[in-house]
Amino acid sequence: MKLDRYDKQILAALQDNGRLSNQELADKIGLSPSPCLRRVRRLEEAGLIDGYRALLNARALGLSLMAFIHISMDRHTPERFENFERHVRDCPEVLECHLITGQEADYLLKVIVADMDAFQALLLERLTRIEGVTGVHSSFVMKSPLQKTALPIL
Repeated sequence: MKLDRYDKQILAALQDNGRLSNQELADKIGLSPSPCLRRVRRLEEAGLIDGYRALLNARALGLSLMAFIHISMDRHTPERFENFERHVRDCPEVLECHLITGQEADYLLKVIVADMDAFQALLLERLTRIEGVTGVHSSFVMKSPLQKTALPIL
């Protein structure tokens, strides 16, 4: 789908504030409300807008320990990977799961938990018990000077 400047402005504005009313969005980008709404619906139908979510404050929810975990698997088969991915989908503490290359690990997980006890429980009672997991290497986040959810609109 070819994006014009209005489409790009709509995407940028909604990434910044997904709660904008259609009128506010139309005013912000310089369109009248009807064509603005048609464009938003077209962007949604095309799959460029995946959904609308609230960003929560992890610390306010008592989640203060973030870690990245490299996971190594014993075999590189579709069945082994599907099994692992199915299990991590069921872990609410896992924020992201990436199948990676260029490392000794097969997966990179981003997790968030309340504290070290919760991390230990996640690691020892859930992740390392998934069939095929042979190695785990954890790195703990000390500070996050930059966190974005907005994608670059080029």
